[in-house]
Amino acid sequence: MDTAEIRRRYLAHFERAEHTPVPSASLLLDDPNLLFVNAGMVPFKPYFLGQETPPYQRATSVQKCVRTPDIEDVGKTTRHGTFFEMCGNFSFGDSFKEGAIELAWDLVTKPLEDGGWGLEESRLWPSILDGDDEALQLWMKVTGLPAERIVKLGRKENYWSMGVPGPGGPCSEILYDRGPAYGPDGEFATTSRTEMPTELEDRYLEIWNLVFMQDELSAVRSKEDFDIRGPLPKKNIDTGMGLERVAFLLQGVENMYEIDVMFPVIERAEALTGRRYGADHGDDVRFRVVADHVRSAMMLIGDGVTPGNEGRGYVLRRLLRRAIRSVRLLGYEDRALPELMPISRDRMGETYGELHRDWERISTVAYAEEDAFRQTLRAGTTIFDLATTEVKQSGGSQLSGDKAFALHDTYGFPIDLTLEMASEQGLSVDEQGFRRLMGEQRDRAKADAKSKKGQHKDARAYREVVDAMGAPVEFTGYTEVVSEGSVRGIVAAGGVVPSAHEGDEIELVLDRTPFYAEGGGQLADQGIIELENGARLEVRDVQSPVTGLIVHQAKVLSGEVALGVGAQSRVDVERRRSISRAHTATHMVHKAFREALGETATQAGSENAPGRFRFDFSATGAVPGSVMADVEARVNEVILDDLAVHAEVMSQAEAVKSGAMALFGEKYGDKVRVVSVGDWARELCGGTHAGSSGNLGVIKLLGESSIGSGVRRVEALVGSDAYRFLAREHVLVAQLSETLKVRPEQLPERVNDIVERLRAAEKEIEKVRVGQLLSAGGQLAAGAADVNGVKVVAHRADGAGGGDVRTLALDIRGRLPAGVPGVVVIIGNAEGKVSVMAVVNDEARSRGLSANDLVRAVGPLVGGKGGGKDDVAQGGGTDPSGIDDALALVATQVARAVSG
Repeated sequence: MDTAEIRRRYLAHFERAEHTPVPSASLLLDDPNLLFVNAGMVPFKPYFLGQETPPYQRATSVQKCVRTPDIEDVGKTTRHGTFFEMCGNFSFGDSFKEGAIELAWDLVTKPLEDGGWGLEESRLWPSILDGDDEALQLWMKVTGLPAERIVKLGRKENYWSMGVPGPGGPCSEILYDRGPAYGPDGEFATTSRTEMPTELEDRYLEIWNLVFMQDELSAVRSKEDFDIRGPLPKKNIDTGMGLERVAFLLQGVENMYEIDVMFPVIERAEALTGRRYGADHGDDVRFRVVADHVRSAMMLIGDGVTPGNEGRGYVLRRLLRRAIRSVRLLGYEDRALPELMPISRDRMGETYGELHRDWERISTVAYAEEDAFRQTLRAGTTIFDLATTEVKQSGGSQLSGDKAFALHDTYGFPIDLTLEMASEQGLSVDEQGFRRLMGEQRDRAKADAKSKKGQHKDARAYREVVDAMGAPVEFTGYTEVVSEGSVRGIVAAGGVVPSAHEGDEIELVLDRTPFYAEGGGQLADQGIIELENGARLEVRDVQSPVTGLIVHQAKVLSGEVALGVGAQSRVDVERRRSISRAHTATHMVHKAFREALGETATQAGSENAPGRFRFDFSATGAVPGSVMADVEARVNEVILDDLAVHAEVMSQAEAVKSGAMALFGEKYGDKVRVVSVGDWARELCGGTHAGSSGNLGVIKLLGESSIGSGVRRVEALVGSDAYRFLAREHVLVAQLSETLKVRPEQLPERVNDIVERLRAAEKEIEKVRVGQLLSAGGQLAAGAADVNGVKVVAHRADGAGGGDVRTLALDIRGRLPAGVPGVVVIIGNAEGKVSVMAVVNDEARSRGLSANDLVRAVGPLVGGKGGGKDDVAQGGGTDPSGIDDALALVATQVARAVSG
């Protein structure tokens, strides 16, 4: 049974049992605690936490998931993977333990011809939390199994919580016995255990986990140590089943890497490398890394992630580079992703059709990252060689953690590559220091991710307001900028409060508001709220920390704010209009870039601020100036056409059919809002917009730049800001025309002519300067000091940079008497930067003199260091005051080396 069929049977089974099928959410849900969706229940978390009312009592899904904490263990065992699919069925206060057990057991044991999976009952072992007598009796009732066939495990194994106060409950797992070839007998009937021993995990494979969410936890100290406040008002079911695990059981293969959606990638890697999977453990690890990471990277790019140095982009970059590195270690040096990723696309594309639709974009991002990494490997190897040389010359045997981290973070060098290459050089690596720095970086990334979603970090405060309201906040801002409402919630630093007074900074919730909460790249509205009791508040920011709730981050300017008081909200109209123009302009620029560069130029981010906007999009390289000009001209043409901008609400299917663009990483409901600029640009969007394209006036693209591999950023102005910029440009052009005595259209040619003449003059000046510098060479060579039979020139060259001192030193060495040992050390000083150059001839080297030793000796005196070969070495420093002492040391070093 192929994986797609297993998935279909799972969803059909639960749909027949009155569960609503829910499509997989994006891997990029807006959760400050998660980089990626890592479990099937994550999209349903607001329902389990009581933050939102579920639109159904029962649901089922097969959710895309990515887990990356153990990314470096992938491939070392067959149990670890990054991307996986989790089959889940959920009940929100409806059916409970018995229903979940019945449905799970029915599916796994039902014969294949009846739509089930046909697993042998004799191989299945249910497990329960030791002491959960209700679950024990239900398993015996549903399955007919005796008590000794049901495994009892402790809290660490069979109790679920979120790790913080909130919902929790006992678990039941379904274990599949793979037989004695995979481990010893469990002896469950006679042995009491708190957790499943590691040596039994391969044999007794967990395929399904049923969580009975029944308790409210008041404190959680560890998996085994927590306090139960009492039962939850509503008991819920949350189950999770790894699709890949069931697939390898039903397909009769050894592990997840050998199933139908993964092994073809390994087979292609075998053909490319000439190696065979199963022949060598080290090679097998690399094959598995390739299969896993290629698929994971493809799915992440499909959901809108692009390679970068922070957060999600950093994880994607690691996955791609580990895959590329593994293929290289298997012996394949050419571009690998164009050979491997299409295989994964074809296997996963049956379920996720967007992989085919968006393939041009996905492949462009992935292949560009491989090209960049191939260059990185070449450059990083040079940096690594310098670092190891420095360690060896200092007598050390370990590469420091900060060096390894710099290679990893700055140059993209995988740590396993650093470890392997260091070992080849006879060196170890300070892994502990490296891990510490990596941990600090992860902590910083998590801290960044938690910002901006409401000042009060405990979601319970917002949940309390939502529960009290009983309905979502009504947003009226699409049609009005002044609204009447009433105060429904006040949140301060300590949580929900009944009132607030002058000077307090609070988060205010109204039942109706025209204030737009930041989202979709659009900045929040600002303005004033006045209460009917005379209180007045200044709204500085607006956020939506949970679905259905809009909170105004405001300062009380006067009076008392109390619950139930009527309120009039007034949006800063000029700011709103300016932001709305920017948002509409972003849609139009997006459309124009797709026309100019193709469908792969999809939006990767934006910010719509008053009078200006920033637009990020996918592109493999810099955008030519001609394309920028074309895009700007095209958008301004549409502005002149004064097309109407209108919004419609429709189903997602209708929106896609109408040609509307959806943005990656955005969360959309069953009903979506589609904003159209005439019939030209159409996108799913919840933001505010101008009434027509003509309202924008004019846009001006300021420039574009790279913000990461495969992503470009355009900065632009719109409306009066663009007009003022163009007016300043006009004045500047007029001034230049007057100064250079040419017409405006002749300015480019005239300026280019001046620049070329300046360059020619600079070259002539450089020739003269170098000639003057070298003219001193003969005199310095003739005046060389004699130190124990060695001709020594130690000279200070003020105003000379690194290239100058090298030229002069080599010139002097060539002028020294033939057959006589000679040493030349030149130290330059240009703008406070010290450059050191040492050269020796062959006769001096035969006397034991080394340019490398000389640079290493004098470097500390000028606040620096350096090195090189025995005949030529160079260095630098930051302390010009030590130059004279450094030059004086040269003769001493020569005398010591010769006499020694």
